[in-house]
Amino acid sequence: MNAEGVRERAQSLPREPGVYQFRDGTTTLYVGKAVDLRSRVRSYADPRSARIRRMLDRADGIEIAVTDTETQALLLEANLIKRHQPRYNVRLKDDKSYPMIQVTDHEAPQIEITRDPDESATVFGPYTNKGQVETVVKALRETYGLRGCSDHKYANRDRPCLDYEMGLCTAPCTREIDLASYAEDVTAVERFLEGETGVLADPLRREMEAAAQEQQFERAANLRDRLETVEAFHGEGGEAVQSADGERAVDVLGVAIEGEDATVARLRAEDGKLVDRDRHTLEAPGTDDPVARDETGGVVPAVLEAFIVQYYAERELPDALLLPERHDDEEVEAWLEAEGVSVRVPGAGREAKLVELALKNARRNVGGRDECGMLADALGIESAARIEGFDVSHAQGTAAVGSNVTFVDGSAETGDYRRKKLTEQNDDYDNMRALLEWRATRAVEGRDDRPDPDLLVIDGGDGQLGAARDALADVGWDVPAIALAKAEERVVTPDREFSWPDDAPHLHLLQRVRDEAHRFAVQYHRTVRDEVSTVLDEVPGVGPETRKRLLGRFGSVENVRDASLEDLRSVPGVGEKTAETIKSRL
Repeated sequence: MNAEGVRERAQSLPREPGVYQFRDGTTTLYVGKAVDLRSRVRSYADPRSARIRRMLDRADGIEIAVTDTETQALLLEANLIKRHQPRYNVRLKDDKSYPMIQVTDHEAPQIEITRDPDESATVFGPYTNKGQVETVVKALRETYGLRGCSDHKYANRDRPCLDYEMGLCTAPCTREIDLASYAEDVTAVERFLEGETGVLADPLRREMEAAAQEQQFERAANLRDRLETVEAFHGEGGEAVQSADGERAVDVLGVAIEGEDATVARLRAEDGKLVDRDRHTLEAPGTDDPVARDETGGVVPAVLEAFIVQYYAERELPDALLLPERHDDEEVEAWLEAEGVSVRVPGAGREAKLVELALKNARRNVGGRDECGMLADALGIESAARIEGFDVSHAQGTAAVGSNVTFVDGSAETGDYRRKKLTEQNDDYDNMRALLEWRATRAVEGRDDRPDPDLLVIDGGDGQLGAARDALADVGWDVPAIALAKAEERVVTPDREFSWPDDAPHLHLLQRVRDEAHRFAVQYHRTVRDEVSTVLDEVPGVGPETRKRLLGRFGSVENVRDASLEDLRSVPGVGEKTAETIKSRL
């Protein structure tokens, strides 16, 4: 839109509070709130930053929504930003992408790392360092023996699994430990996760010292490293917080910015104790633009305003907010005042130290390597935030399977993993073509409940990529696809090949996706292979041909197990004695 178009549209708008959206067709480019819609929209005829000029160049229309109050406009703006994720707004990323630890609601609770916790579970986090969380959870399991298996695997066991033999679980499933004693261990784990570091650090320290005395120096060194991780897990969370009279809950915010990425660290204090800390990433386009800084009165105020509205629009507000500087938004200030929230920018004393601690937490996260962004830039695609990886596995054509793994923002999203049995054939290209055809067909027909990915990664080279792209073209699923060859770690695209440096972060991301797809495919292949071989191939009188006839007749080993003697004898090659042997063995 040009300046004249903006003025013309603004002239028809009411002088009332509300929300406006700059649109490009059906795409929302920018959402803003206004006390006076006509006056606010008219100001865009003279854009004061390069970011706003770029937005106007793309926009072809403006939509508005009138509200009764300025507060309603503020909250509607937050909801629209979350729903549409406009390219030119400061946007708070969903904190669901951070890992959490949950202890499930069960007679023998399970401990696990998750990004989508159960409503009934006791949840701790979110955390920003997944590697640190994994180390701590493993140490907790080794020390207290909490199970990591699913409820399905827990049920109806008649003997402990391998985790029991490895010392990772005390096997409440078979009552190797009674439920009352197990509950005591669960309580100890929860005490650690609530901040009582010694519950885990003390036993680790004793074990480290014992290993050193027995001259098991490698084990002692490993325990030392684990102890350091455990002791750092809760950070500086033991400090007391002095609140003003009547303030039970206080949130402290710190902001750090690098380029177009911003991090807001939040410390939560309740009744004088620091009880929670988390970090949130915001996409802040234009924050590295000096003109944009002038327009908003500074980068940090703009980020604070966006975070406060988007974060607290769906959460309970604290009694007080401690900020590193004012956010300078009159509507937000009026909203917080109406809600009874005290907003302070401390200059010295205990509160100032807390703000500095929040800033320190924010700076620890900002500037991290954006592997997804680097990968998208290197490949020339719009985004690589959601990636799906594919691989096939078989043994000379038998037990052929395919894997489909998902990574979101560089981390594995195991809940979105899928796998498929394939027609038995000793042809990697045809197997890959069949796997991609299956995935693409489900997507096009709306039978897959997952969002479309930004990028597909094929385990293999030119041949596998060609087969995959043939399948995508046949089905009509338009998603970029590349391949990663193992031998030389070559990145193969339809147009060219890349040989990126070994230490390139975006190459490491592709390697993780490729390796996880391979691991998941091999694991499923072994499951399918072992299910058939150990159950049927070892039955006397059942050879490869008879096995094929049995599976062809009944469809699965489970159905063979449930078949009657008469049904078994109806299969060519299965006599009365063999049928009776099958029944007894299965």
